[in-house]
Amino acid sequence: MTPEYRILTVLAALRLLLVPAYRSTDFEVHRNWMAITHSLPLEKWYLDETSEWTLDYPPLFAWFEWCLSQVARYIDPQMVQLESLNYASDACIIFQRSSVMVSELVLIAAVACACRGATEEKRVLMYLLILGSPGLLLVDHIHFQYNGMLLGLLLWSIIWIQEGRHIAGSIAFAVLVNMKHLYACLAPVYLIYLQRHYCRGPKAVQRFVALGAAVVAVCGVSFGPFVVAGQLPQILARLFPFGRGLCHAYWAANFWALYSCADKALAVILPRLGLPVTAPEAYMTGGLVQVTQFAVLPSPSPSITLLLVLLALLPCLFSLWQRPRPESFLPAAVYACLCSFMFGYHVHEKAILMVTIPMALAAADSQWNARQCFVLSTVGHVALMPLLFTEQEYPIKVGMHG
Repeated sequence: MTPEYRILTVLAALRLLLVPAYRSTDFEVHRNWMAITHSLPLEKWYLDETSEWTLDYPPLFAWFEWCLSQVARYIDPQMVQLESLNYASDACIIFQRSSVMVSELVLIAAVACACRGATEEKRVLMYLLILGSPGLLLVDHIHFQYNGMLLGLLLWSIIWIQEGRHIAGSIAFAVLVNMKHLYACLAPVYLIYLQRHYCRGPKAVQRFVALGAAVVAVCGVSFGPFVVAGQLPQILARLFPFGRGLCHAYWAANFWALYSCADKALAVILPRLGLPVTAPEAYMTGGLVQVTQFAVLPSPSPSITLLLVLLALLPCLFSLWQRPRPESFLPAAVYACLCSFMFGYHVHEKAILMVTIPMALAAADSQWNARQCFVLSTVGHVALMPLLFTEQEYPIKVGMHG
């Protein structure tokens, strides 16, 4: 048995052991999305409010939930009923946990592809850093999400772009964004690189049209039926719920956490200096109660955060415009994800996986890359620890950083 298969065997066993572990509300979120797509006609998917956990991912992810529901109804019909709020039978738990593991095959295949022709030492390192990522285990296999599948699509797209398979890479990216729009922050990097590296020469117009047609086709398949049903405004309202506030209830370890901390410090210090401060109610967790006002500092709007993301991206985009080489694409993609994480609006702490997992692809290329990956992964994974707050999971928290 090769080292890679040994690693996969151990990691599969670990994932199975985590099946009965703590589950966040995201478990019920995805169960409810299966129920919505199974029980209601398409034109009502983004209108249903039976549960507070309404469907707020792009259409391709809704179709993914629909596919899961077609299997789930034979495993336990109750789990795909709209009225089964907070339902978690043994069959439901096993099915949903298993669906995460099966969907993660997309990531496993991408890692295997990235390791072609690599030395055994590099292959082992890549498998451990990506598939054995503590953050991925925590977020997907304990907390409960499908990041493995989505990150797998991202890695496939990056691999294909670097190999010169630009159409395939663009299609994979379009599918990814139509499954989780958070990855749209990478669009400027793809646009600049493909424009400068691929859409050049005598066939520039032909290539540009081919790329555009591929991306439009994916978006058409995704959004087309909902546009026909007149649901586009409702989908956009669900995808961009700016009323949730600048910061999530658990602050992501980004610029806005420092900004919020400074605001709270000023709210304590200024009254002691005789300056009046009116603190908004429950503003400590604005992302949870949908309050966006700060006590002292100005409250940044979504447009301000978007502007900051784009400004932070400019040096990278300029460099990519000047030197659109395949080896420059991965660092640019990682940097774009980091910019979005640091300055984006209502960023979840889990979004750090968008940075650490792709970054691991380059960790074995040089000592500098390895150091950067180690530091960022360590800090990012520590910031994920508040997701595990029950006593039963404490040994897991310790073990992840042991």
